[in-house]
Amino acid sequence: MKNRREKQEEKIYILKVAISDVFGRVKGTPHRILAIPERFTLYGLAEKIINAFDFDFDHCFGFFDNLKIWAKSNECYELFKDLEKEQGLEPTHCKSVKKTKIDGVFNKIGKEMLFLFDYGDEWRFIVELKGIESPKQDTKYPLILESVGDAPLQYGEIDED
Repeated sequence: MKNRREKQEEKIYILKVAISDVFGRVKGTPHRILAIPERFTLYGLAEKIINAFDFDFDHCFGFFDNLKIWAKSNECYELFKDLEKEQGLEPTHCKSVKKTKIDGVFNKIGKEMLFLFDYGDEWRFIVELKGIESPKQDTKYPLILESVGDAPLQYGEIDED
């Protein structure tokens, strides 16, 4: 999705995204603060998160309200839902990431969701809504407002041999 200037009536969602461990802890981990237009879907948000951490956007993913045990979430959105008909997958109780806009999920300041990327390696990110603002004049969105810490290598050490 291309960056563009937003209309003044559109809102910008300020989201903190931090790499988490399996217990939902984020202390001392790298994080990014993203400014994302409300028109973005969860699919678009996922793409921007992955780009912000210099990962390849090459795996399935989902957003879950249970930060520790994602499989026990009441509120969830998965790419698998979008692939059910296309690839003949088993139905999931989760909702679509391609049809759900971020303003429908991140509906109050402080709300957190687990963004799980790559069900094999289980990269875990805690996404928290920090604020909702009007777009700044002459600014193109989405953008990274803050980048703290080095992102880990997605696929571990690179072997020179």
